[in-house]
Amino acid sequence: MAKPSRIVDVHQHVNWHGRDDRGLVANMDECGIDQAVLLNWDVTDIEHYHAYEGAFNPARATPEGRSRGLPLSDIVEAVRRHPDRFIPGYCPHPLDPYAIERLDAAVRMHGVKVCGEWKAAVLLEDPRCLNLFRYCGQKAIPVLFHLDVPYRPTRTGDAPEYRREWYGGTPENVRRVLEACPQTTFIGHGPGFWRFISGDAEAAGGGYPGGPVTPGGAVGALLTEFGNLHADLSAKSALNALQRDPEFGKSFVLKHHGKLLFGRDSYSADLDEYLQSLDLPADVVEKIHHRNTETLLGGNV
Repeated sequence: MAKPSRIVDVHQHVNWHGRDDRGLVANMDECGIDQAVLLNWDVTDIEHYHAYEGAFNPARATPEGRSRGLPLSDIVEAVRRHPDRFIPGYCPHPLDPYAIERLDAAVRMHGVKVCGEWKAAVLLEDPRCLNLFRYCGQKAIPVLFHLDVPYRPTRTGDAPEYRREWYGGTPENVRRVLEACPQTTFIGHGPGFWRFISGDAEAAGGGYPGGPVTPGGAVGALLTEFGNLHADLSAKSALNALQRDPEFGKSFVLKHHGKLLFGRDSYSADLDEYLQSLDLPADVVEKIHHRNTETLLGGNV
């Protein structure tokens, strides 16, 4: 595969899993990443998930010792220190009654270019979310959302199991949002998004289904039908979806390359190594690794 002229990582975090801004820049240098979009995650008390406590920045904990997730303040500081390497993103919690005001202030004061990471235990088409998304459409700010389904099949064949850590809903919720906000650009991400690369997702157990991809996957259908949907290739979820069926994975990349965005959500070089193994045409490589993201961000990253 031809080497990309540059790489923009559309999904990254700072002060996350033990790496501060300097550690992240060092890792980017090791992996050949030119720039990265830094995303926040506002975690409320009722959505608090203790398994991430060791990953968040302890310096940002509440007086009671509970983390608030990945705050905008850490992003602002990292961008100030490394303005040529980081691009600021920010998504206030969608149930915040002043979410639009906060995002608007972040755009004006801190140059935020992505509304993300949207990650809340709320259905995507909740009216408060739609209001926020429509603002993003008016301002030409793409929305990067994390999808995790509320129910997954059990290995025993019993009734689907409710999952406390769900975000956004299902592809049907995504479809309704895409229809309701045609002027807004969305970027799909997460296990609940990528499991639907296959038509048998409703019956597949586990967070990262394996085996051959069956026809009728919602992800490909939505990417084809809606011009305002793109897909973030970051994290284990996307890579698993592409690698579980190697022949299908390459055909999917070639078919949708104009809508796929290079991202990591980790410190790994696995995605780049996988893409290199596909021996993709040079124009496809350039689009996935940086041009698609640059276009969504207005070409001025």
